[in-house]
Amino acid sequence: MDQPVPLDAETKVSERPADHEAELRLWLRLLTCTTLIEGEVRSRLRDTFDVTLPRFDLMAQLDKAPSGMTLGELSQRMMVSNGNVTGLVDRLVEQKVIERRPSPTDGRAMFVNLTPEGRKIFRTMARTHESWIAEIFSGLTRGEIDQLMQLLAKTKAAARRAKQGGDAR
Repeated sequence: MDQPVPLDAETKVSERPADHEAELRLWLRLLTCTTLIEGEVRSRLRDTFDVTLPRFDLMAQLDKAPSGMTLGELSQRMMVSNGNVTGLVDRLVEQKVIERRPSPTDGRAMFVNLTPEGRKIFRTMARTHESWIAEIFSGLTRGEIDQLMQLLAKTKAAARRAKQGGDAR
């Protein structure tokens, strides 16, 4: 009598999607949580500080690098194209919260950094942002947050492994 051939995960999903109902529901739940939280943060940043989330993120990256960063480094850290970073930088330079300066070692590269006023503005926004995040997660206990962090770390590692496996194809 022939033994059934074990199915790989990809085949299993296509042939027996009900076998992965829990995983699909988890993915949708994570996506929904991310979308809800990000939407709320975007709305609050816009309403309270008249700033977009990408501008806030760019300023956060620069706050971590007091000596500045190149546009390429910013693009890499923010996981967006150089063109997106350039547009964000242009608007923030106009607002005088960041400044550009030529790289001392590479004439083609530009460094950007927060101005003193930009750093002050960002840190005010960051403190308020932190309180919003605390409010959003206030329904969770410290233990639940720790448990969720551990589970999400495992999820992140699994996603990275899947990506590496996909890169090999």
